[in-house]
Parts: sequence; C-alpha cells; structure tokens
Amino acid sequence: MPSPSFLSRPPLPLLLLLLSPWSVLAQAPAAATPTGTPGASDCPQACGCAPGGQANCSERALSAVPAGLSRRVRALLLDHNHVRALPPGAFVGAGALQRLDLRENGLRWVHARAFWGLGALQQLDLSANQLEVLAPGTFTSLRALRALSLANNRLALLEPAALGALPLLHALSLQDNELSALAPNLLAGLPALNALRLRGNPWACGCSLRPLCAWLRGHPRPAPEAETLLCLSPGRLTLSPLTAFSDATFSHCVQPLAPRDLAVVYALGPVSFLISLAVCMALGFVVTACRARRRSCTAASRPRRAPLNSGAARTLPADPGSPTAAAQI
Repeated sequence: MPSPSFLSRPPLPLLLLLLSPWSVLAQAPAAATPTGTPGASDCPQACGCAPGGQANCSERALSAVPAGLSRRVRALLLDHNHVRALPPGAFVGAGALQRLDLRENGLRWVHARAFWGLGALQQLDLSANQLEVLAPGTFTSLRALRALSLANNRLALLEPAALGALPLLHALSLQDNELSALAPNLLAGLPALNALRLRGNPWACGCSLRPLCAWLRGHPRPAPEAETLLCLSPGRLTLSPLTAFSDATFSHCVQPLAPRDLAVVYALGPVSFLISLAVCMALGFVVTACRARRRSCTAASRPRRAPLNSGAARTLPADPGSPTAAAQI
C-alpha cells in the first residue's frame, strides 16, 4: 500500500520550521565567542592584543597607562605616546609582565613605587624621554630584570640607590645623557652586567672615573666602540679615551670608604664623643675635689692666734720696776 505523500516527503516550509531551532542552537556558541583574538576580554580597551599576551598600545595618544591590565599580558608596548608621569602602582594587575616599552613618551617623572608588582619583568625600555633624576628604589623591586635602557634622557647623576641590587641585569644603556661620572658603588650591585652603553656623555677626566675605568678594563670592548668613550680633561680641553687610563693613573686619588667602613664611623662617632665627654667630666670632678681637699688641709695646719681684748690686758701681772707697781705698793 503506498504511503501517503505527506509522510514520505514533508512539505518544505514544515521542514524549515523544524530545523530552525537547531540552527539557532548550533550558532549560539559561535555567537558567544568574541570575534577578536583569544583573551580579548583581558586586553586593555585602548590597545590591540595578539596571541601570546602582547598588548600593542603604541601611538594611541595615551596620556596614562591604560586600565584593565591583567596577568595574561606578557608584553606591553606603550611607546610613542604622551605618558608624562608614572604614579605609584601604575601597572597594578600586570604581575606577569615580562617586557615593557615606554620609549618616546616625554616621560619626566617616575615614582619610586611605579614598578612595584612587576617581579617578572625582564626588559624595560625608558629611552628617548626627558628623565633628569631617578628616585631611590625606582628599580629595586625588579629582581628579574635583564635589560634596562635609559638612553637619550637628561640624566646628570645616577645614584646606586636608584638601581639597587639587580643580580640578573646583563645589559644597561646609558648613552646620550649628561653623565660626567658614575657613582663608585653603582656597578658593584650589578654582578651579571656585561654590556654597558656609555657613548654620548660628557665624561670628565678625574678621580671619579676610577671605578668606571676599572670596570672597562675587566670587560674589553671592540676597538671602534672603545674609541668613542672619551673624557674631557679639566682646563686642558683635550679628549682622552677612557680605556687609556690604567690603575696607576689614579694613584694620587684617595680611595673612598667602603659602606661597611662608613657604617663603623657613623656608629662609633657618637659613642666616642659621649665617652670622651664622660672622661672630661670625671677628670674635672677629680681635680676640683683635690683642690678642695688641699685647701682644707692647709687651713687645718696653721696655728691659731689668741684674741686680744681689754680683760686679758688687766690680768697681766705688772712689772715690779714700773711706776704702776710702785703705786700699788
């Protein structure tokens, strides 16, 4: 018996009606997934993110670090913007950040706690800005830092306290600044340093260059690069290569005190002053007591004189040959 036609071949509108809910359900997961890159919800709104955790915020006319940073961001490109200052905790939330590029922002001020929380940061580029001074402790928290660029700024002084102890730092760029010397203990806190860029600074030939020249002798450079490191002799207006100064050249210079020696001096200075003051006071007391005792002994050894009065004069016996005795007889 032949089957009805409506069972063997359903009408086309009915077939579309039956299949439409399944098509909507099949498209629902695709609609829930964002059309951007993976992890786009963790990407700052003003930036473009790529797979691997790179947030590209270059040339976006940003005046501050964008909000919404997360631990998924591994590299943050903020170069060629208008970030003039970095406040405390400027990169909060980006604890897994490994690379930070802040070139050409006109950056003038960095708070000492601006980089706090970036313990995994390995590369930091602050070149081509307007930094004149760095606060103590600026880079102290960056214990994993391996490359730091401060090139093309306005730094005239770089204190050891600003860098702190960076045990893994192997590349430091200081070229094209206004440095005339490096602090004696600056390089001592960088045991892994093997690449130091110094050209383009007004180095002054003098005793202050002794630590830097000693470091350069221990880390030979290629000939073309070494020849560009020159210093100006005061009063002579002559340029001399830094690599030409041996340790004997600085024999007339006074060695600066080590931090341990300074600590001993500062600790013993007040103590020795108090001890000397106590000794002087004790000696003064002893001298005063001896003088008082000597005066009392001298006064006790002198004979006492009997007082002369009218009654004593009357009791004296009269001389027998005197007129007074004759009258009494």
